[in-house]
Amino acid sequence: MIFDLWDTLALWHAEAFAEVQRELARHIDDFDSVWATTYGARQLGPIDEYFRSFGLDDAAVAECLRLRIGFTREALVPRPGAIETLEELQRRGFRRGVISVCSGDVEELWEETEIAPHVDDVVLSCSVGLSKPDPRIYRLACERLDVAPEECLFVGDGANDELAGAQRVGMRAVCVLPPGRDEPQWPEARGWEPTITSLEDVLELV
Repeated sequence: MIFDLWDTLALWHAEAFAEVQRELARHIDDFDSVWATTYGARQLGPIDEYFRSFGLDDAAVAECLRLRIGFTREALVPRPGAIETLEELQRRGFRRGVISVCSGDVEELWEETEIAPHVDDVVLSCSVGLSKPDPRIYRLACERLDVAPEECLFVGDGANDELAGAQRVGMRAVCVLPPGRDEPQWPEARGWEPTITSLEDVLELV
């Protein structure tokens, strides 16, 4: 069983992150354009090097890191039902993994999160240099869990074309909606079957 992280096991707080972006914009010229066009660079390598790539001095880099890590520390908490679902999967004998497209702040904070003790392995794009929907990141996660893709259920909110990516390597893919949504945010996930509204619903699929 492999889960996405953001808006699957933990919820992304868009309004709070918008405030972080406003603060980051004080240090990065033409911020809106830069932020939109450097998504991959943030997710596939060290976050401090990403900020340094704009020619920022040490003080500005430190402030950008403080803002990003502060947001992530507050946001990286289990959504309702996450821990209970992960514990029940363990009780049933399932190995539990995470694949996340994320920047290095997640890697830095992972071991202190409430989620970390309840999964058997985590594959982060920033540390392995691969991103969803690259088939290699799914296969790597399966290898580290010692399961075949065909034996694995992938659960995610649908960002980064992750559901189709999982399906292409042989996994069964399930779309989970964040609380309060009646359809996925991501166009490529709309109409996906099966789509569930809570993580506990996963237990009825295994």
